[in-house]
Amino acid sequence: MQWNEITTIEEWNELLLQSSERGQVILKHSTTCPVSANALQEYEQYLNDKPNENLNYVLVKVIESRPVSNQIAEDLNVKHESPQIIYVKDKAKYWTSSHWSVTKAHITAVLD
Repeated sequence: MQWNEITTIEEWNELLLQSSERGQVILKHSTTCPVSANALQEYEQYLNDKPNENLNYVLVKVIESRPVSNQIAEDLNVKHESPQIIYVKDKAKYWTSSHWSVTKAHITAVLD
């Protein structure tokens, strides 16, 4: 399974609407940060194993797509962090974790 990158506010709004029917997992990723590179690797390891197939997986690059990243933080009332993983269900934050806590084991424990 692979993640899809979103880059526009419109894509985010659509994803937020879809979260009423299907959970959305978002990784906010900084392309310049080693901690974020590690989180992305953990996210991809989770997706390459046996991910929960009832969820959609998304990536937002926080530098390249700053308006989207800021809108997510605002809409979900979540302090912006990077790296940060957010599980969105029913148009609200269900779970979030950041920095070194974004691990395959942690993702598996929450999503499976």
